[in-house]
Amino acid sequence: MNLELTPVECRVLGCVMEKSITTPETYPLSLNSLLNACNQKSNRHPVMDLDDTNVLDALDELRSQHLCFRVDVTGSRVPKFKYTVPQNWEFTGKHLAIICELLIRGPQTPGELRSHGDRMYSFLDLNEIEATLDFLTIQEEGPFVQKLPIQPGKKEARYTQLLGGEVDLEELNESQPIIVQAGPSRNERVDELEQEVSQLKTDVEELKSAFAQFKEQFE
Repeated sequence: MNLELTPVECRVLGCVMEKSITTPETYPLSLNSLLNACNQKSNRHPVMDLDDTNVLDALDELRSQHLCFRVDVTGSRVPKFKYTVPQNWEFTGKHLAIICELLIRGPQTPGELRSHGDRMYSFLDLNEIEATLDFLTIQEEGPFVQKLPIQPGKKEARYTQLLGGEVDLEELNESQPIIVQAGPSRNERVDELEQEVSQLKTDVEELKSAFAQFKEQFE
């Protein structure tokens, strides 16, 4: 898996996928609809508090990865967004439902995936869930999911998605959902670095001037 999406990018992609299935009448999504979907308090873990800039930056990165694209809908004055997946991934509805659930709600057991994913795909039983997870684990273009070690006091293993990169097992925990405040956007970070470089240049020029004046005292 060559992808390593950020948590915000995972949330945006998962929400576009989710709404395309659960509310097709509002799909493709406007920026405002997508922002509301990302910040939902239900069916999300962790809970996030994003703004327009966070979502737009995530969309830009997803577009560069060929996972999302912008569309102009006739009769609509605002741009809308759709998701896409590479053709060589060979995903069907059940694969998308599993990936989507793991993107928006985090690691889950097969039983939880069957319950939570039912609104997107009606799995026959746990055997179908497990077969789907096995498929996503062994794909040549993947793996797309990973089975996690069973946690102390638990009976079932959970699965997590790998579109966000390799899993740090030490960081995974069973804590209650927390509010995630998105950090500075990519553009904001670039602006901050440019300001720092500009300030450093100014400081260097001031040091050069001070040193020149110091030398003049001995010439």
